[in-house]
Amino acid sequence: MPESPYRVSDVMTHTVVAVGSEASFKEIVALLDEWKVSALPVLAGEGRVVGVVSEADLLLKEEFRDTEQGDLADRVKAGAVTAGELMSAPAVTVHADASLAEAARIMARRHVKRLPVVDGVGLLQGVVSRSDLLKVFLRSDEEIAEEIRGSVLGQLPFTEPLSVSVTEGVVTLGGALPDRALVPVLARAVRAVEGVVDIRLDLTHR
Repeated sequence: MPESPYRVSDVMTHTVVAVGSEASFKEIVALLDEWKVSALPVLAGEGRVVGVVSEADLLLKEEFRDTEQGDLADRVKAGAVTAGELMSAPAVTVHADASLAEAARIMARRHVKRLPVVDGVGLLQGVVSRSDLLKVFLRSDEEIAEEIRGSVLGQLPFTEPLSVSVTEGVVTLGGALPDRALVPVLARAVRAVEGVVDIRLDLTHR
């Protein structure tokens, strides 16, 4: 089955604010507030991503303002004043040609809300956020249905066409299959289409 064509490069934000490792604490706070983002990539050289400084990194200064207890690494970071000292490194990044599912898995596993998007040598290309990944669910029902008819059903050896209807992203397939074994194959292929919320099968088999 062909993969749905949506990649990180299709939904990412191309205009990105970033900082160098010498950016000051207050400069970082001001940029986060101005751009309404929760984290900034930290760049070195020609634009290679070396880390990310987030609100969580900055808040350690407030958390440890009146105490010397807690994790040593956090206490050290609480005393930091530049992006290079504050940032989490190495940066958790994703490549522009990665699938949206891959980006979503990285976010979930690493507990981050945004990922710098890099090329093959680590240069910053953009940023992808959770909200960016959700953009595929704005696809129209007809657009989803057309992709299923062409890219999914069009690749299967059916002698009788299946019916496809999509309502609010929920796909209903109807008709007869030549073999019961095709049901899970078909279901996986339809679920892989970007924008599909759920699938309902009204199928018979000969």
